[in-house]
Amino acid sequence: MPKLFDPFFTTKQVGKGTGVGLSISYQMIVEKHDGNLRCHSTLGEGTEFVVEIPINQLAAPNK
Repeated sequence: MPKLFDPFFTTKQVGKGTGVGLSISYQMIVEKHDGNLRCHSTLGEGTEFVVEIPINQLAAPNK
């Protein structure tokens, strides 16, 4: 979980993926749109991603 949004991190076999998808998603949502991207996962039950993007600049939290 700590490496989930790191670029090039993957749990796939070598040559079966680049591991950039969640990193790019994080950059777009958090860095470009001042939103939030969180992951909740329970082994054997499933994973949930929460994406929050402000509607306008006034709604964006100060960073």
